Amino acid sequence: MIEGNATRLAGTRCRGSGLLACVAMCVVLLLALSTQASAQAPRPVPESSATSSTPAPQAPSSVAPAAADPSPGIVGVGHLPRDLSPWSMFASADIVVQTVMLGLAFASLVTWTVWLAKSIELFMARRGLRIALSAISEERTLAGAAARVGNRRGIAASFIAAAAHELQLSSDLSERDGIKERVASRLTRLEAAAARDMNKGTGLLATIGSTAPFVGLFGTVWGIMNSFIGISKAQTTNLAVVAPGIAEALLATAIGLFAAIPAVIIYNQFARWIGGYKGLLGDTSAEVLRLVSRDLDRGAVIERGRARAAE
Repeated sequence: MIEGNATRLAGTRCRGSGLLACVAMCVVLLLALSTQASAQAPRPVPESSATSSTPAPQAPSSVAPAAADPSPGIVGVGHLPRDLSPWSMFASADIVVQTVMLGLAFASLVTWTVWLAKSIELFMARRGLRIALSAISEERTLAGAAARVGNRRGIAASFIAAAAHELQLSSDLSERDGIKERVASRLTRLEAAAARDMNKGTGLLATIGSTAPFVGLFGTVWGIMNSFIGISKAQTTNLAVVAPGIAEALLATAIGLFAAIPAVIIYNQFARWIGGYKGLLGDTSAEVLRLVSRDLDRGAVIERGRARAAE
């Protein structure tokens, strides 16, 4: 399952590069239009040339000349865009973009929650399995291993209990190879179930890591579309008009990457940890199977000794 999720992550990254390039082209187009409009804006006529072409009006010296009207193409300090802090951009964004941002923030919260819970679970499971494996490897019989490990909680105790139960069910049979196969089958199923339980939650990380960039790009595309609509309504491509919409749109992409990058990193880390945990499961299962084989061979030796004594 981990390999399939990794393949899906790689495929979505390749498909996302084309969409990201289209969004980047839209942003560049908006900036180019704004720059062109600023370059074509009419410049104010210098006061010296205006006074030289026409005679100065006769006015009292105590009256100051009226200030010239500012050019419509020049944006003054009072007309600068609003505060572009992240919270301000979120508050002034479109409802669709706000929904995208909130969803991505929730996905990021889920990612870190899974990381904390799964890290504690993996640490405790691997620690308990190492201790149980060390105890089982020191015993000579399955009964001795059950006395040391059987009272503990964990998959190792389940291995020993399953092997003892199968030996009890097969006590009236003399075919040792068949008994070993049945015990190995039980241990294999328990091992697979433990691995599946430990993999729970990692699929959610893979989903967030592969879809969060696309959700963020959706918010970006929606915001850029609103910017084009605003340009059409305002009949201007001044950067002061275009910049807030572009910034709000790009914030959605930034939040999407903020949610996706940790999810991918944590998923890869869990894949390595779970691989090591599966190795410990295999070692413990093999150790229990060796104890079963040893007990069966020991029982066969005792039976042969009794048969010879009877003869």
